[in-house]
Amino acid sequence: MDQQQAVNGFPLTQTRSLSTIAMEIRRDWKPVNYAAEPYLVAMARLGGIKDQFGEDSAASIVRYFLGNARSWRGEVAKRIKAELKAMVPA
Repeated sequence: MDQQQAVNGFPLTQTRSLSTIAMEIRRDWKPVNYAAEPYLVAMARLGGIKDQFGEDSAASIVRYFLGNARSWRGEVAKRIKAELKAMVPA
């Protein structure tokens, strides 16, 4: 299946910005895990996966966020984690 068509069965029409995704995470995950918080703050200031935040690439920030977001669960978490994983280059 094409990334633009679906991610883990969830349909996607276009790639969303990291800042948009970060806003949705904040609405759903209360409270955000302390270890994931700095990466979520950085994601809120990023557009796409090829952007930079200081010396860090957006891709590395997303990877670190995912590594620290293991305690975030539920359907929204599952969908967004799949979306973020699909954005990060292998």
